[in-house]
Amino acid sequence: MAVYDMDDALSTARSRHSTNTSKQPSNPTTDSSGRYDRPIAAAQEDGLPIIDISSFLDPNASASDRQITAQAINAACVNYGFFYLTGHGIPTAELDQIIDLARRFFALPLEKKNEIKRFDAGGPEGGDSARGYQGLGENVTGGLQDMQEAIDLYRPWSGVEEEGDGGSGTRKTLQGPNLWPDEPAELRGVYEKYIKEVTEVGRALVRAMGVALDLGPAQGDAERDAEDEEVFVRHCDESFWVMRMINYPPLPPSAKPTHAGGEQDLSQFSCGAHTDYGCVTLLLADPTPGALQVQLKDGTWLPADPIPGAFVVNIGDMIERWTNGLWKSTMHRVIHRGDGGVYGPGGGGRVSVPFFFEPNFDATVKPLQKCVKQSGAPSMHEGSTYGEHLLTKVFNNFYYSKRTDW
Repeated sequence: MAVYDMDDALSTARSRHSTNTSKQPSNPTTDSSGRYDRPIAAAQEDGLPIIDISSFLDPNASASDRQITAQAINAACVNYGFFYLTGHGIPTAELDQIIDLARRFFALPLEKKNEIKRFDAGGPEGGDSARGYQGLGENVTGGLQDMQEAIDLYRPWSGVEEEGDGGSGTRKTLQGPNLWPDEPAELRGVYEKYIKEVTEVGRALVRAMGVALDLGPAQGDAERDAEDEEVFVRHCDESFWVMRMINYPPLPPSAKPTHAGGEQDLSQFSCGAHTDYGCVTLLLADPTPGALQVQLKDGTWLPADPIPGAFVVNIGDMIERWTNGLWKSTMHRVIHRGDGGVYGPGGGGRVSVPFFFEPNFDATVKPLQKCVKQSGAPSMHEGSTYGEHLLTKVFNNFYYSKRTDW
């Protein structure tokens, strides 16, 4: 698998997106954007909205600036469940390094990558069913194997480590250590610094979401379950985050359209259509165009091509539950054909590094009463902890024990 020059790739992407970003200001308002009255047409013409989160990272930002950002987030979550996020403060050069290090790992021989292989919990290898490297075809979406390889990393387990079902030396699900590769040598240090930075971005984003829902300011030392604009922040203050490093090699010819203008033979995906099951996803991806596709409300698929320096953000199932469906988690998929991207036939795959900013493991997630009233629908869920929800997903995520994300 060849390793392509990132400077050339980024130059291509910046050229590709320069026209698009100039047409689409950050934080569109009701006065300046057709997204509020014709969201599907606006997305098809100009792509997903671009939102600047800097006012929620700057303690000196004005209330009016924060309100504009919150208004834009509400519109994006109502209309798409997806948007681009800028103003996060992480240098583009650092984001480029995250992608480059992932690409260098995936270029290693398989036997080297398998040194940190994921194993099922309860087995003699000491695996926890979640952390580590997965080879091609191990991820499953909708009963079909995805064409991807990945490393999964989670917030370190801070609870009691229980003995696994296999007896002494075995582990329970999620209770193992993260398995870091020793090549590239600098990867772990760079990634651990990045995790701290992107966690703060996630915290700022969910704070902005509380304002966007007009839940009202917190009153003094509010209880954890108080339904004010800090409710998401309190429930994510020890976020059980997940981060993945993913490589999608070009799909075989069976994934191409069968005839001009025809639908693809989608018997095989890079990653099949799904919603994310947590809180919010902050996706960093290489410049490959056309691979990530978002389903609009009319059922059509919109490419969500990367914009240099920006995250692609989407809300997950826990946010949909909290808002009682006012904001819906959106179906999306990855189909990397390798025909026209910077990583084409004979080259490397599409590399992405999604960061899933999640609720605390023991956070109880149930619809907010204001959202239930506003939706006019019955409460969609009685509530359960995020950890319970996560475990049901991990148990069904791999080809042989199953999993899916990006």
